[in-house]
Amino acid sequence: MTGWLRQHGFALGSALVHVRRAPGSFLFNILVVAIALALPFAGVTVLDNVRPMSEQLSVDPELSVFLKQDLPREHAQGMAGSLRAVAKDARIVFVPREAALAELQDKNGLAGVIDTLGDNPLPDSYVVKLNAFQSAAQSAHVDEVAEQLRAIPGVESVQVDSAWVKRLAALLGVLRMGLLLLAATLGTVVIAVVFNTIRLQVLTQREEILVLRLIGATDTYIQRPFYYTGALLGLCAGAAALGAVALSLRPLNTAIAEFARLYASEFQLSPLEPLAMALLLALSAGLGLVGAALSVRRQLARLS
Repeated sequence: MTGWLRQHGFALGSALVHVRRAPGSFLFNILVVAIALALPFAGVTVLDNVRPMSEQLSVDPELSVFLKQDLPREHAQGMAGSLRAVAKDARIVFVPREAALAELQDKNGLAGVIDTLGDNPLPDSYVVKLNAFQSAAQSAHVDEVAEQLRAIPGVESVQVDSAWVKRLAALLGVLRMGLLLLAATLGTVVIAVVFNTIRLQVLTQREEILVLRLIGATDTYIQRPFYYTGALLGLCAGAAALGAVALSLRPLNTAIAEFARLYASEFQLSPLEPLAMALLLALSAGLGLVGAALSVRRQLARLS
């Protein structure tokens, strides 16, 4: 174990020596890779902040069943059984037209406008609260129940009040898939940049590598410093990308605060948790390591 640690310590020291020989080139490569990583890191930050809010909004789906205006009150109150036969295990609440009008006046401050209409324009209705949907199949079940409720005699219309929740979930799914494709594309860019960086470094150290082979150095021994160089490049670029995203949150939150205030919200973007940052840094270092491994093995094979 001591010998293994000594070998890796020597390889890391050699990688740092190579970096010190051309710091400008190394910093420029960090900048290029950091730019490629900043966009998916920013997307992960946004989705991580939106996810708790979307989970909080994912309430039980509700259906508002509006009855015909001329339906007698006794008949309207007796339709609960017909509704329950369609929406089993649902919570069904009867809302008289008078209660609906009073709620509308209280919430919107439209008492003066509604008074000009004379008679109450609202019909009796029912609120049918189903179980929360967690999948596309259950979401389709909500639409099926709505269609069956519309077919009941005496029902004028049925409104799915939580349809916007499904739209939000679908939108977040699209954003996650788009972010995944973007991350895969930019990850390929990172590997390509590291690949080219290590290729140039191998070419500049060609004579040194040939001498090492003459004195019996194995390919693993020769490759190890280049692996560390690629991993360091990915790690430093990931840290720079996370730093850039964190710095951009302050001006972005200023703009978001103005928008959120219009909706009586205090939503703000916050940095990722330390564990998430560590995972992203490990991913960045891994991409650099992959690019270095692909490059150095190919270049050493050509030198054989």
